[in-house]
Amino acid sequence: MGSAYFYHLTQRPLQETLPVLLQKARGAGWRIAVRGQQADRMSWLDEVLWQGSADSFLAHGLAGGPHDALQPILLTTTQDSANQPECLMTVDGAEVTAAEVQALERVCILFDGNNETALQQARSQWKSLTGAGCSAQYWSEETGRWEKKAEA
Repeated sequence: MGSAYFYHLTQRPLQETLPVLLQKARGAGWRIAVRGQQADRMSWLDEVLWQGSADSFLAHGLAGGPHDALQPILLTTTQDSANQPECLMTVDGAEVTAAEVQALERVCILFDGNNETALQQARSQWKSLTGAGCSAQYWSEETGRWEKKAEA
C-alpha cells in the first residue's frame, strides 16, 4: 500500500520542484506518470523537462506517442497511464483516487501555495484520501527547505 505526499509549493515554482521530485522517484527505480488537467499545460511541462540541464536529463514522453508504454516518465491528462507507473505525480489539481494511492508505491500531489483555489483543492484531496484510509504526508517549503508538517 502506498502513500500520498502533498507538496505545498510556496518558495519554488512547479517547473523547479517537479524535476527534483522526478529525479528522486527515478532514483528509486520507479516509472512515473505526471497527471495534469490541461493538454497545453502538459506540453509546457514537456518543454520544461527537455530544457533541463544535461547532467540531470529526465527521459520522458507526452502521452499519445507511439512509445508511451516504454516511457520512464509519461506526462498525461488521463487516469490511464500506458507506462504502468509505480509513482503518480499530480499537478494543477488533477484528480487522484484512494484506489490509486493504495495500488501505487507513491502519489505526489504538488500544489501552488499562492493560489487559493489550489489550496482548497489540496485540502479537499487530503480529507478525501485520509478519510478513505490512505496514508498521507504534508510537506511545506515555507522556511526555504522541505519539512514534513503533518502525517495521517
